[in-house]
Amino acid sequence: MSRILAATLLASALLFNSGCAVNRATATADPSLQWDSLKSLHVKKLEGEDGSVRKLIVEKFRASGFAVSTDPEPAVKPDAVVTYHDKWMWDITMYLLELTITLHDPRSDVAVASGNSLHTSLTRKSPKEMVDEVVDNILKQKK
Repeated sequence: MSRILAATLLASALLFNSGCAVNRATATADPSLQWDSLKSLHVKKLEGEDGSVRKLIVEKFRASGFAVSTDPEPAVKPDAVVTYHDKWMWDITMYLLELTITLHDPRSDVAVASGNSLHTSLTRKSPKEMVDEVVDNILKQKK
């Protein structure tokens, strides 16, 4: 009887712990992207967002050596336009579940580089850490 109980408890523990902690951080860039020509970026505000994630993205790209504009429309055509999508989740508190940042060619609006980070509740990161992770992974694609 104790073996059956032990096996049941072990199976239950494995069942409840599996799938709870998911981490994913990826980035891709078009192989033809001329990284040396990217000096100025324009970060578009996500409609309906309060601007807090955009501010973190702007700060991170500026700290990485880029000139960054954030006005509704840039005064000068930037080398790339940055868009982002954030997905928030509730688990006792609100947390940033997933963040995707994409760099677009300003002439064609084609995506030239993109990064994504997903952290579920047990492995959650702060919004700043998520932005840092995504931008760092995008910039690691430089060749």
